[in-house]
Amino acid sequence: MADTKTVNRLLVTGLTLIALFVAPETAIAQSVSSGLPSLNISVEEATGGAQIATGMKIMILLTVLSLAPSIFITLTSFVRIIVVLHFLRQAMGTQTMPPNQVMAGLALFMTIFIMHPVFNAIYQDAFIPLTKEEISAEQFYEKASGPLRKFMLAQTREKDLGLFINMSNIEQPETIDDVPLHVIIPSFLISEMRASFTIGFLIYIPFLVLDMVIASVLMSMGMMMLPPVMISLPFKIMMFVLVDGWYLIAGSMMKSFNI
Repeated sequence: MADTKTVNRLLVTGLTLIALFVAPETAIAQSVSSGLPSLNISVEEATGGAQIATGMKIMILLTVLSLAPSIFITLTSFVRIIVVLHFLRQAMGTQTMPPNQVMAGLALFMTIFIMHPVFNAIYQDAFIPLTKEEISAEQFYEKASGPLRKFMLAQTREKDLGLFINMSNIEQPETIDDVPLHVIIPSFLISEMRASFTIGFLIYIPFLVLDMVIASVLMSMGMMMLPPVMISLPFKIMMFVLVDGWYLIAGSMMKSFNI
């Protein structure tokens, strides 16, 4: 149980650090107005248990910082968005256009837009009271994990959640608030993968129909040696532009999240 709590705290702390970076616009202004803090680092031999504990805390903090990108990817809407964008590129047959960097950047900033209420709630309800010493560290973890749990549970299917509850061999929770975070996270991930694959299938259908029409026309003209992809690609791009595809894809994905 202690290990589970430690993992949950690391996850929440990592997401809190991300929230401090992407959520509150006022945080940067406050830091600038109050002056940037100085940082002094020295390496000395520990002379007591308190110094050893402080060193361990620094190591844990550095570990959380190194895991922050992974936490951001897996505990937010990033997974669904990036998978759908890859399905879109494969369906259009544009190979490496848009480039991976562009797709990752689009998914990143769409994730920040979608997760902004969650990040802002963590900052306002957990981080600010902690800095003012109004709440303890335990209360900080509880308040910081609350908005995150609410977001993930809103996207998670009961079937997926029940699977990991049964596999974890824990007592059957009486309410949804009793479900531990380490059970919610994998349930959320497989629910996100299912949702992204469903959206990807729907995106594939119109492009597949266009490929079949082009292939049938070429075959009826006796041009069997000409690859249908060479002819269908310009028509796919034209159709996608004419229907304002990026507007539809971005709007549909953002509306697919229960916030």
